[in-house]
Amino acid sequence: MTAPLLMLGASLLFATMGVCVKLASAHYGAGEIVLYRSLVGAVFIAGLSHWRGGSLRTTIPAMHFWRSLTGVVSLALWFYAIGKLPLATAVTLNYMSSVWMALFLIGGAVMLGSARVDPRLVATVLAGFAGVALVLQPTLERDQFQGALAGLTSGLTSAMAYLQVTALGRAGEPEYRVVFYFSIGGVLMGSLLTLLGGAHAHTLQGAALLLAIGVLATTAQMMMTRAYAIGRALTNASLQYMGIAFAFVFGVLVFDDPVTGVALAGMVLIVGAGLVATRLRQRAAPADTDHAGET
Repeated sequence: MTAPLLMLGASLLFATMGVCVKLASAHYGAGEIVLYRSLVGAVFIAGLSHWRGGSLRTTIPAMHFWRSLTGVVSLALWFYAIGKLPLATAVTLNYMSSVWMALFLIGGAVMLGSARVDPRLVATVLAGFAGVALVLQPTLERDQFQGALAGLTSGLTSAMAYLQVTALGRAGEPEYRVVFYFSIGGVLMGSLLTLLGGAHAHTLQGAALLLAIGVLATTAQMMMTRAYAIGRALTNASLQYMGIAFAFVFGVLVFDDPVTGVALAGMVLIVGAGLVATRLRQRAAPADTDHAGET
């Protein structure tokens, strides 16, 4: 399968996972959903690694720890946001990760005493946050403030996780090992959150949703990883933003989410800002990749 088709498939699966997460939020807390999503991923990757004759042993556990910590925190916040906000809104806020990374570049340039900060990056960050304001303004109710804050923070911590993924790749760690330890981190944190928040009894529908979340997320993650391995990073990043469009359609059809021109304009601004930020980062550091959608 070609990289564009893999990316479109991954985006569709991640959006479908978002539907399942929102439905499952009526039965389970975010911690429980993270736990079961990660458990399915860990078992799947462990089996795949054994079948291919790979090794899960690592010589850099500290790097995996920090990548898993930031990634799992982002995942838990994103799942919480999905449960509280319209689906497309929660997905769009998570896709702000590229804009956050552009902000990191600006901050790094300032801290290092650079004489000149790229004005295109500044414009990209401003456009991204203007998009956030437009996306939230027509949909944010008083009881949705925590969900909006969680969604924004999930994008921020996603950006941190992606930087860790890049560092692990440069250290020679294969993708399946990175995903495995991320899943193990999700099992541990999901278990802790479940103990603190309390576990809910399973129903047939709830268990089916949890299984679907794990299978959809793991399959999409593998497809996305393969697409980045064989395709062009900017093309992949562009197609990955189709996840917002898929989530928007699902939100309208499944959850009767409102359709407003202001929110659509905000999504377009965020997608545009994310694409420009990705392009500028690749020019500055061609070896970097941009994995959005799920950490």
